[in-house]
Amino acid sequence: MINVVGVILMVGITAYACFGGADFGAGFWDLTAGGTEQGARPRTLIAHSIGPVWEANHVWLVFILVVLWTSFPETFSSIMLTLFVPLSIAALGIVLRGSTFAFRKEVGRISSQRNFGAAFAASSVITPFCLGAVAGAVATGRVPAGGIAGDPWASWINPTSILGGVLAVAACAYLAANHLVAEAYRFEEPDMVTYFRRRAIGAAIGTGVVAVAGVFILNADADYLADRLTGVALPLVLLSGLLGLTTLALHLRRTTAAGARLARVVALGAVVAVIAAWGVGQWPYLLPTSLTLEDAAAPQVTLITVSIVFLIAAVTILPALGWLFWLDQKNFLDDEAGAEPVGG
Repeated sequence: MINVVGVILMVGITAYACFGGADFGAGFWDLTAGGTEQGARPRTLIAHSIGPVWEANHVWLVFILVVLWTSFPETFSSIMLTLFVPLSIAALGIVLRGSTFAFRKEVGRISSQRNFGAAFAASSVITPFCLGAVAGAVATGRVPAGGIAGDPWASWINPTSILGGVLAVAACAYLAANHLVAEAYRFEEPDMVTYFRRRAIGAAIGTGVVAVAGVFILNADADYLADRLTGVALPLVLLSGLLGLTTLALHLRRTTAAGARLARVVALGAVVAVIAAWGVGQWPYLLPTSLTLEDAAAPQVTLITVSIVFLIAAVTILPALGWLFWLDQKNFLDDEAGAEPVGG
């Protein structure tokens, strides 16, 4: 049962990385779109793409925190006590990002729209960086076991945490660019297809460079994880690289709308594979190399309850989320985007 709950936790992390990651990545491209006139059309497409679904994406973060807190309380305590600084910044970023995204479409003054837009875009970069830094801190073993606090600064300001933060931002941008190419096809905007295809190519190359550089950083700073990634988890690492190269090839070939949709799915697969590699690489530790899943687990009755609740949620909530995304893709939710039509 311990391993089952561990897998459930990884499912939540993967879902948040994929859906929330694409959401954050859209904010990254909002940040880099340029001035008011130059960036108007990319920002409009971004608003139409994430507007109807952005709140649903963060359900997974709540799910992760609840499962970690109830099933592995000692780990939850150690992480929260040690990494309260980056986690607080991330929480602030999520709140600020959501509120400014909502306010930007309501205000009439251009200066206010710019201010809200800048806050939204900056939060979209800072938040995934902090979450990636948290993952890096855990991977290096800088979070002590026993529900006690480690160093509040050195725990997440170190080479592996910085790598985790940069890789998280790059992966979010990579996911979002692939998603926005497909969205540009959906809204029949060929110039936006070209615009975001170029960024998808750049994001794929940039993410690959960061990942390769990360091998050397992990070898020097997180040797347990590095050994596992080049051992038992190596097939997943190679699969992620192969899928990343596939998305790159699809965009270089200037494929059709169907090809863009395929690239979006393949990009998701690449991110899923790399997160799975991290999970396999860190197994069986929650806090390498001091606390295993078995030692950190709550009583058996709690784990069984969490598993039952997860099954109930899978039957009731997942179809609702799927229905939401389906309605969005069928253009039934366009009015919720809060922006003018993409072409106008």
